[in-house]
Amino acid sequence: MKLVSYKFKQNLGDLRIGFIINEKVYDIQEGYRQLLIFRQEEDLANAVDTVLPADPDRFFSIGESAIERAAEAYNYIRVSDSHFTAFHLEDLYLSNPVLNPSKIICVGKNYADHVAEMKSDLPEYPVLFAKFNNALIGPEDAIEKPEVTTKLDYEVELAVVIGKETSKVSQEDALDYVAGYTIGNDISARDLQKRTPQWLQGKTLDRSTPIGPWVVTSDEMTEPSDLAIRSYVNGEVRQSSTTSNLIFDVPYLIEFISNLITLKPGDIILTGTPDGVGFAMDPPQYLTGGDVVTLEIENIGKMVNKVQEPE
Repeated sequence: MKLVSYKFKQNLGDLRIGFIINEKVYDIQEGYRQLLIFRQEEDLANAVDTVLPADPDRFFSIGESAIERAAEAYNYIRVSDSHFTAFHLEDLYLSNPVLNPSKIICVGKNYADHVAEMKSDLPEYPVLFAKFNNALIGPEDAIEKPEVTTKLDYEVELAVVIGKETSKVSQEDALDYVAGYTIGNDISARDLQKRTPQWLQGKTLDRSTPIGPWVVTSDEMTEPSDLAIRSYVNGEVRQSSTTSNLIFDVPYLIEFISNLITLKPGDIILTGTPDGVGFAMDPPQYLTGGDVVTLEIENIGKMVNKVQEPE
């Protein structure tokens, strides 16, 4: 399934969780409610929010059981002769599918070619840092470039969404704890990032980090280790690689991180970026107001964001 966080452009209201079938969005909770009615479970249908919330935050925080019920609704809608209301993507605003994760854990220096272009050394262990929720925006939002930086850079990354609480999981079992995958842009203010040994100040600026456009559930993407990954700025290819070039792959990262930190449903791991960032170009090419950044990962899709400077 492709899980989206959506609301209507003409009547914004609250965000709801949906899934995409044939390029149209269906409401997950309503689909599951109709399934319960079909099963003659009217009492549960009338209290559907208690088992399958429409709110994306609550949905992802529940994790595995919510995704399993969503899959039941998805399969019911696909095969049922009943009429279900579907929404056209152009009528909807898509938000970051995972709005308020308890943790956003980022991995630096995780592609050898990127390590080389940054004139750094290959890491012995994963290089971890954090972002906070203030940085997150959706796939249709503008990346805000504040006056405090003149060196704003792009980084396309495979993002992993955790589906079950886990601590000290093995690599062999790690993918069983993944809800799905999406695209992240680890926007980095290089001048702020590099003025101290700690990177945080250059990595979590307000409204700087797009996530989306949807989460592809792990049942449809069982192998994240060989996905083409690219970024474009104003249509020009900047980064082009594959996740097979990760120094520390997804199972290793989940094992490593979960031995340090308990991972919760809805947590996000940004797995690192390949070479081709603006900082390493000659001369460097940083983002400015009006630039359009397109990120693409195989089997997930594309995410397009415009850069916006203060007025």
